[in-house]
Order: sequence, then C-alpha cells, then structure tokens
Amino acid sequence: MPEWVAWTIVAAALAVGEMFTLGFFLGPIALAAAVAAIVAAVGPPVEVQFAVFVVCSGASVLFLRPIALRHTRTPGALRTGTAALIGQRALVLERVHADGGQVKIGGEVWTARPYDESDVFEPGARVDVMKIDGATALVAE
Repeated sequence: MPEWVAWTIVAAALAVGEMFTLGFFLGPIALAAAVAAIVAAVGPPVEVQFAVFVVCSGASVLFLRPIALRHTRTPGALRTGTAALIGQRALVLERVHADGGQVKIGGEVWTARPYDESDVFEPGARVDVMKIDGATALVAE
C-alpha cells in the first residue's frame, strides 16, 4: 500500500473520531495527517513524512484548537423582530381577555390576548410575552 494512502486512512479515521468526540483535538491532528499524505505523495522518506506530521500536529493543536474553542463560546444569533419580544415584560393598557386588549411592549402598543384563554388581565398589570401570533401578543403572568 502506498504511504500516502496510509496517511489518508489515518486522516479519515481521525476526522471520524473528531465527529464523535467534538473535543477539537482529533480534527487538527487529522489535518496534519492530511498534510503528511500530501508530502508522502511527493515521495520523501517515511522519516520526513513523520516529521511533517509531528510538526503540523503540534502547530495545528497550538494554533487552530484555541480558535475553534473560542468560536464555540460565542453567543448564539441575536434574536430580532418579533422573536426578540418573546420573554419581554409588558404593561397592560386595556383589559386583556379572550377577545383582545392592548399591552405596551418596549414602548410599542400591541394588541394582546391571554396565552391561557381563561385568564383576564386588568390595566396596570405586568405580564410576560409568551408568543407573538401575527400582530397579537399572547401574554401570561
């Protein structure tokens, strides 16, 4: 079996292992094995291939792994539009019951209904926005 095929098999095995562990450790080493496969295809001795593998493994673990880990700690996508209103506090302006009402959410007046249709909220009450249904906020205490 050609040496570049062996390195490719090692790279593939490490990449599959990374998919199962998600520790961002095997992935950089798989990348180094891929580089070693490219070097092996050129034709230098096994010692040179192994040295390239070791150097690339160390470099990729030292440089790529911290970057990958930093990206896992970034916050999720910011909610915008009506999705940003869910979980907000609202002030009841007009009595909210199964047939309607009005609340003020972040400076805007919205039509509202109770999330549980049997609830009724009087003006001045503070409620939480549970869901936005079209242009109507569904609220609960």
